[in-house]
Amino acid sequence: MRGSDAGEGIALPAVAGPAVTLLIADDDDVTRSGLGMLLTAQPGITVVGEAADGVEAVDRARSLRPDVVLMDVRMPRLNGIDATRQLLAEATDPPRIVVITTFENDGYVTAALSAGASGFVLKRLPVRQIAEAVRVVAAGEAVLFPAALGRMVAARPLDSAAALPQAALTGREEEVLRLMSTGLSNPEIAASLTVSLETIKTHVGNVLTKLGAQNRTHAVVIAYESGLVVPRFAG
Repeated sequence: MRGSDAGEGIALPAVAGPAVTLLIADDDDVTRSGLGMLLTAQPGITVVGEAADGVEAVDRARSLRPDVVLMDVRMPRLNGIDATRQLLAEATDPPRIVVITTFENDGYVTAALSAGASGFVLKRLPVRQIAEAVRVVAAGEAVLFPAALGRMVAARPLDSAAALPQAALTGREEEVLRLMSTGLSNPEIAASLTVSLETIKTHVGNVLTKLGAQNRTHAVVIAYESGLVVPRFAG
């Protein structure tokens, strides 16, 4: 999917479908209950539970089996990074993870994306945009904000940079990865390269497999860390 940045004014595509079940994990009682009330009022979302720390998030996700977990990263007992890693290691149908954070330069967010989270949102965003991010991720897309993600990786590189040289991507696969890094969806990449959507899906699948990436967001983190994509910052 496409996202211009992690701040206000982002444009997320409308995603229609059955109601998305959501678990909210945040150690701040006011934030957690407030988000719960606000997101419950949003069309197409059913909040099925809350968790006050990472251990509880893992336990409640296993018992409630939500479609999506809205995961804070700085939590006691078990942080959101390790909670994300545990949930995505589940053998059968794990939930998708959307990281929610106060600061867009939070290094914990980059680590959570590398652990397999499908995207991130800021707590200051209007609730309708947080809700739409949840719907987008539930539908199988990623919530990707290239400029903000580039700043995060530049500020705190992780340890996956070596994955790209070892992957032996073809020229076309590298081209597809570069376009993924701009936030383009599969249909938009197909239109840009004038090929079929099925061809792009095959290329994306090959990229993820060769990189050992959890999802397309993790693949983009690797692209930034390896230097294949150079962040361009405004201002």
